[in-house]
Amino acid sequence: MKYVTLGKTGLNISRLGFGGIPIQKVDAETTRTLIKAMADKGINYIDTARGYTVSEEFLGYALEGLRDKFVLATKSMSRTKDAMATDIDISLHNLKTNYIDLYQVHNPTLEQLEQVVAPGGALEALIEAKATGKIGHIGLTCHTVGIFEKALQYDWVETIMFPYNIIENQGEELMRKCTEKNIGFIVMKPLAGGAIDDPELALRYICANTDVSVVIPGMYDVKEIEQNLAAVENDAPFTEAELQKMEDIRQSLGTNFCRRCNYCQPCSAGIGISAFFILEGYYDRYGLQDWAKTRYDSTPIKASACIDCGACEPRCPYNLPIRQMLKGIVEKFEK
Repeated sequence: MKYVTLGKTGLNISRLGFGGIPIQKVDAETTRTLIKAMADKGINYIDTARGYTVSEEFLGYALEGLRDKFVLATKSMSRTKDAMATDIDISLHNLKTNYIDLYQVHNPTLEQLEQVVAPGGALEALIEAKATGKIGHIGLTCHTVGIFEKALQYDWVETIMFPYNIIENQGEELMRKCTEKNIGFIVMKPLAGGAIDDPELALRYICANTDVSVVIPGMYDVKEIEQNLAAVENDAPFTEAELQKMEDIRQSLGTNFCRRCNYCQPCSAGIGISAFFILEGYYDRYGLQDWAKTRYDSTPIKASACIDCGACEPRCPYNLPIRQMLKGIVEKFEK
């Protein structure tokens, strides 16, 4: 296992970490199996969030007796001091621990970031929690370059989490600045929300960049841990065929695609927005038109149920034209 220092936190972490979103699909016992497998293989970085429903609780159960083997990170979307203080205590309770190594401000807008750092903002609670030993370090997660750039101006930011993958390299210049400022850089969306179907190539591409501290693919099966570990440890030069495949992936996906973060939800009409874009990917990229259409036909609420309210679009961190994209789904699957 390759280990690095996570910027100015000084934490010694594995280059491959664990993203805690997918364990929402499994159960506490499966999560414990995963955590034991990671401990055995030397993977020691875990990321979760208050917003990932049962993720913190499952990890708390799984970490009993193993807590000292892991660097534990979580995050909250609270923006005020009182709300953040409450979330920190909930995280400690859920994770069954008396300290959290890294606590992150979760995906703020620029306006919300101003609220976080203002008097009575969430930063005050984080600083107090750090002073009392409840948390060890403070970080921030974001999806847009503007917020990334703003975060680099704050001395309290010890880590930044941002999307980086074969398709999305818009943060590379700022990643270099992270290295210069000794800020740990954590990669989210390594497979572009599942749009990239070659995890080995995707993880090798990411880890070839020395500005990356840790990559945190979501995993909910021991086989995924083994496959991802092999990819991260493979530092062989890319072949011409692999370079061409990466270019083909870029050309196929472009920038106007869903990353499955589900920040657009809940839909006012009850539409499962990201699920339809996943089906569209199978329809367009993998030639599974009949399969995708059968799955679409079985859904109780179709894309045509959109009431054009637009509530989803301001929530999308990638500024996707969701309403227009849903009209494309209707054209493809309902006509």
